[in-house]
Amino acid sequence: MTSLKKFAFALLFLCAIALNGYSQDSTSIDDLTFTEIKPETVDSSIKPVDSGSKITAVPPETIQKINVPHKEEGKTLWGVFIAGFVGGLAALLMPCIFPMLPLTVSFFTKGSEKGRAFRRAAIYGFFIILIYVVLGLLVTIVFGADALNSLSTNGIFNFFFFLLLVVFAASFLGAFEITLPSSWVNKMDANSDKGGLAGLFFMAGTLALVSFSCTGPIIGTLLVQAATTGALLGPAIGMFGFSLALAIPFALFALFPSAMNKLPKSGGWLNSVKVVLGFLELAFALKFLSNVDLAYHWEWFDREIFLCLWIVIFGMMGIYLLGKLKFSHDSQVPFISVPRLFLATIVLAFTVYLIPGLWGAPLRSVSAFLPPQETQDFDLYTAGLLNGQATVTNDGPHKYADKFHAPLKLNAYFDYNEGLAAAKKLNKPVLIDFTGHACVNCRKMEANVWPDKDIYKMISNDYVLIQLYVDDKTELTPEDIVITPEGKTLNTIGKKWSDLQTRKFKSNSQPFYVLLDSKTEDLLAAPQGADYDISNYKHFLESGLKAFHK
Repeated sequence: MTSLKKFAFALLFLCAIALNGYSQDSTSIDDLTFTEIKPETVDSSIKPVDSGSKITAVPPETIQKINVPHKEEGKTLWGVFIAGFVGGLAALLMPCIFPMLPLTVSFFTKGSEKGRAFRRAAIYGFFIILIYVVLGLLVTIVFGADALNSLSTNGIFNFFFFLLLVVFAASFLGAFEITLPSSWVNKMDANSDKGGLAGLFFMAGTLALVSFSCTGPIIGTLLVQAATTGALLGPAIGMFGFSLALAIPFALFALFPSAMNKLPKSGGWLNSVKVVLGFLELAFALKFLSNVDLAYHWEWFDREIFLCLWIVIFGMMGIYLLGKLKFSHDSQVPFISVPRLFLATIVLAFTVYLIPGLWGAPLRSVSAFLPPQETQDFDLYTAGLLNGQATVTNDGPHKYADKFHAPLKLNAYFDYNEGLAAAKKLNKPVLIDFTGHACVNCRKMEANVWPDKDIYKMISNDYVLIQLYVDDKTELTPEDIVITPEGKTLNTIGKKWSDLQTRKFKSNSQPFYVLLDSKTEDLLAAPQGADYDISNYKHFLESGLKAFHK
């Protein structure tokens, strides 16, 4: 899971403490049938895979390394769970939930012995978890596994998510409240008067419905993020983490009721938490809009515009924390507490950190979430990086070069067949980079690993780089359209290269780096995904060169 989402939720949690004055790309290929691709049905740029192909004849242990999506999916699910858990902690600090905590716990403990109170609170917490996990499973059932896999690269969905997050942000900033029909809440609350397990279940349901105006945007954002990971159980795992964070305090305070006396009192600081979250929602929304802009080559939402908006958003957040920006529903802030001042300092420092990016600074800590460096119009960084570095002379215009731009001014090819032919002519090995516009790990590799002097030199001088975008929406010309043996029409650049990756290398995670012998198309090393350890990635490239020159 990408780290910015977790950082933002953590920032929100710390913000809540400060406001009160107290001290973040893989998909599954299990459903794909790997059959022989017949030459007469497939574009000539995709080499047929048959039983005699040397790529499929590599040792079994290498095949194990090639087929990596399940391992990546495990990491993704852990990231989704952590994001959900931190989001649940943030939800606890919402004005719709926090005041209900002592009231609900006192209901369990009043007139009950300690053990029975804890047992009832634990069952209540279990029902909270059950309700939210079922909600996560419903997302998977409604959309289906295949739909979840395509959400992260689908332009319509990404634009819809952008608008959805903007609506959530407006709700948190106080423009309106997202509420459920009052009849639902009243009916659930009436049923909560029943005794036994049924009563506890309806109490948990009442909490979920009553708090929806506060938790709805958090849940919506979490479900969007979990769905776009492509992991089948992502939404359910995210909801499990979210609900677990909500449920734990009820059980713990029922076990130790005296600890409730140490809770901060409700007040205007709870609304301040919502406002800060509103700013964060706006920042998240821009990432989805950027994905659409890149995939459809609109070229109007470049890196400078993205950074300008982030600088303004986080700058206003810092000013708000200092009490200089107020909304109609905010309470008066007679003084700024020291923790709140510290948090405002962090937010404003982050804002200042973003400013050099307007002139091309790589901003490596957030580079994975920014538009690619090559969309920058005024870039002093790349020019300085290339100074003194030997590069291969560009051998003329490449196919699709009008739509794609290689990172760091590298001489890349964007068509498999063309790049392979060039590598044969130059007698060099091939580095295939299966990448994507919406791939945050791809951007992080290009910003943090590829600029290393030795790695940049190897990619530029010793390899022929082929970048294949698996999520691009550009329509193919009629002669380039591919019909698969299953009868599926591959009519976009992204579909064509995604199909090539899944058939030839049995993986559909990005980034995915493949080193090939240009003449035989043999694997020179086991393909690998993102690896931010420069020494490891350098060894990967060196091993390919060593195998090629043997």
